[in-house]
Amino acid sequence: MDNLTHTLTALALSQAGLNGKTRFATLALVVGANLPDIDLLSRLGGSLTYLKYHRGIMHSILGVTILAALLAGALYYIARRFPTAKKTGPTLHPRWLLGICWIATASNLALDFTNSYGVRPFLPFSGRSYAWDIMFIFDPLLLGVLAFGLAVPALLGLISEEVGAQKPATRRGAILALIGLVLLLGLRDLAHRRVLAMLDSRTYYEENPQRVAAFPTAGNPFSWVGVVETASAFHVLSVSALDPEVNPDRLRVFHKPEPSRALEAVMATRTARIVDGFARFLWVRVEENEDGYQATLRDLRYASPDAQRPSFVAEIKLAKNLAVRSETFSFSGTTAER
Repeated sequence: MDNLTHTLTALALSQAGLNGKTRFATLALVVGANLPDIDLLSRLGGSLTYLKYHRGIMHSILGVTILAALLAGALYYIARRFPTAKKTGPTLHPRWLLGICWIATASNLALDFTNSYGVRPFLPFSGRSYAWDIMFIFDPLLLGVLAFGLAVPALLGLISEEVGAQKPATRRGAILALIGLVLLLGLRDLAHRRVLAMLDSRTYYEENPQRVAAFPTAGNPFSWVGVVETASAFHVLSVSALDPEVNPDRLRVFHKPEPSRALEAVMATRTARIVDGFARFLWVRVEENEDGYQATLRDLRYASPDAQRPSFVAEIKLAKNLAVRSETFSFSGTTAER
């Protein structure tokens, strides 16, 4: 998920009651909820390096546990080094501080699991990726639920001069925000299951589905992008969980390539290996031209039923003798080239 969602979730957890358990609880939650995303620094090595290492060890159970311990240690040192003179507010409780730091870093892992990018929670012991596929990486509806639950009680508190009435309202708002988050996840999960059943219930150009997946769109929990793999092709189409059945009118077909020496040479390149390790529905097209061969690799998780600008695309050019001439990978408007 985006870092604003991580931050608002951390604030809701704090206002729901964790901020009363120990000094630095809110700071620990906000920092910890974003700390695993420190692997964004891998983007300095280019988009291909970022693709390889983002949501790696920092987004594993071991990684978030180590990050939580480091954060708790740093905050404990600061608290001991600079003791507060205030008599109000919670005192420092090392065990609660460590537990809250772990809740914060683990919340990052849990929220990232809900979208299609996925996480690898068992690194370094297993590199298998897991994804719930129910939330878009930036969901305005979820942000609205969290912001509403946090902001409305705070605004009402500015109107009221009764401090005793303000604190419970803030806590109730945070709890309602977290309940809204859970309800939205439940709604999206039900819609996701229905769409998967719809995709699997029909044939595609007289071929039965081998694999089906449904990926969320931003905002609308009932609108999904379906990807169906058959023996000869991948099929990408828009699906509504509110429709009685799949409408194939907006369907794009990506035919699988025929085996060839050029395809083998393409898949042996570093770029193709990294993209193949990341992709769940890898589509490859190899075309021969006067200079040799040009290959396009796409992860169809990020394809659209419409002919929009593609994302998560690698292009590899080979000479006539199958020597690599160039390799590029791009997503979100950035490109890495070798």
